[in-house]
Amino acid sequence: MAHHEQSTATFPEHIRKKRNGEQLSAGEIRDFIQGVKDKTIQESQIGAMLMAIWLQGMVAEETLALTKEMMMSGEVMSWPAEWEGLMVDKHSTGGVGDKISLVLAPALAACGCKVPMISGRGLAHTGGTLDKLESIPGFNVYQAVFSLLPCT
Repeated sequence: MAHHEQSTATFPEHIRKKRNGEQLSAGEIRDFIQGVKDKTIQESQIGAMLMAIWLQGMVAEETLALTKEMMMSGEVMSWPAEWEGLMVDKHSTGGVGDKISLVLAPALAACGCKVPMISGRGLAHTGGTLDKLESIPGFNVYQAVFSLLPCT
């Protein structure tokens, strides 16, 4: 299926297909992500699809299609060409301690690496990375955020 084509099946048919252990096409996965993004799928149907995926699993092709569609459903960041070979990624969900990211990212940056990180707030009982950083007297999270943006 070409990237711009949509599936002709209804969303409940997609749910039924996955529930029955069949593989979803890239177009069906695209329909799902687009429907979630556009809020044209009922929350109960989203839950049913996610339950079917959780119970039946996904093959590599489905996982790849889902990842690509999720990535393309929002804004995709791009980086300056001069950062080529300097970009590194340290993913963190925040967690209770946030022990690694808070030390590793500045150390990598001090070595010349570019470490763009996305951080959240108010994550359950632990708070997000930004919440933790803001608890340090005088620490300005906005300075840290904007220092990552390329100058134009």
